Amino acid sequence: MKKAIIAMSGGVDSSVAAYLMKKDGYDCIGATMKLYDNGDIRISNEKTCCSLDDIEDARSVAERINIPYYVFNFRDEFKEKVIDDFISVYEQGGTPNPCIVCNRYLKFDKLMQKMYELGYDYVVTGHYAEIEEKDGRYYLKKGIDLSKDQSYVLYSLTQEQLSHTKFPLGSYSKDEIRAIAESQGFINSRKKESQDICFVPDGDYASFIKSYTGREYSKGSFIDTEGNVLGEHQGIIHYTVGQRKGLGIALGHPAYVISKSLEDNTVTLGTNEDLCSDYLEAVDFNWIIDEPNVEIYCKARTRYNMKEQPCRVYVKEDRVCVKFDSPVRAITKGQAVVLYDGDYVLGGGTII
Repeated sequence: MKKAIIAMSGGVDSSVAAYLMKKDGYDCIGATMKLYDNGDIRISNEKTCCSLDDIEDARSVAERINIPYYVFNFRDEFKEKVIDDFISVYEQGGTPNPCIVCNRYLKFDKLMQKMYELGYDYVVTGHYAEIEEKDGRYYLKKGIDLSKDQSYVLYSLTQEQLSHTKFPLGSYSKDEIRAIAESQGFINSRKKESQDICFVPDGDYASFIKSYTGREYSKGSFIDTEGNVLGEHQGIIHYTVGQRKGLGIALGHPAYVISKSLEDNTVTLGTNEDLCSDYLEAVDFNWIIDEPNVEIYCKARTRYNMKEQPCRVYVKEDRVCVKFDSPVRAITKGQAVVLYDGDYVLGGGTII
């Protein structure tokens, strides 16, 4: 009998993933990754994804479907790989994607190491995506519920990881998953989904960074695309490319963050049209297909929820270059570009 570790967050998706794997005859254990204590992230409110409530919800489901349940302490790894990276990218003028980093280094690295240590065969998560095996090679595909598809945040999976991963929700819709949870009497069948980064539940990234690091970030100048000073900004970490609200400056017309410069501590503001570009370069690229040695034509996303855009892609030394057919809005340093051929993920990397 094949054995699987189910990554259980306390939410409905991972709970139903556990149920489906058990139903399919796998020998399962449930595991919650303890990523931080609330004191680690300087908050007192327990309503975060690592709260005691979530652990108890996961434990309740594990007991209901009669599988063992464990909590693994990955706090040190989460601090180093996710929180410290999040802060570093912001300080360097980028906009990080900590969910992608967490998947890469925690779920499919540390948890998979635990899988090997315990002699198990698969790590299972509640992601809405699919894995297909053809001729000994593994391919990552979109989930059939495109409104919930999470393939974008999974592009870093290697062939080895794909061969030891299961996504049982990929062939279901969200409504079907909630219906299964309700039919099984799961305590979390109607639990709301978190929309924020788990360790910044209020969405105030700048305040979190300042509280966590104890550092202050120098004020500087807002400038326009011609270099003219428009006013004073409150520190580069307060802004991200594409931002319109919360700028604290009135220009009499809509203004957006176009770029940030660490060298002269400026934030450039411009129009919505100024945000658009048809070219990007990416590094730390993971190819799920064989890396192409010629230019390819495909589609790409530069943000989680955006519609894929047609583009030409070629490799230049250590970088992947993406040239879009039409300009794309708010291409942002630190975010991911993920390439698609229909439902298949070709690969992805970090925008520079």
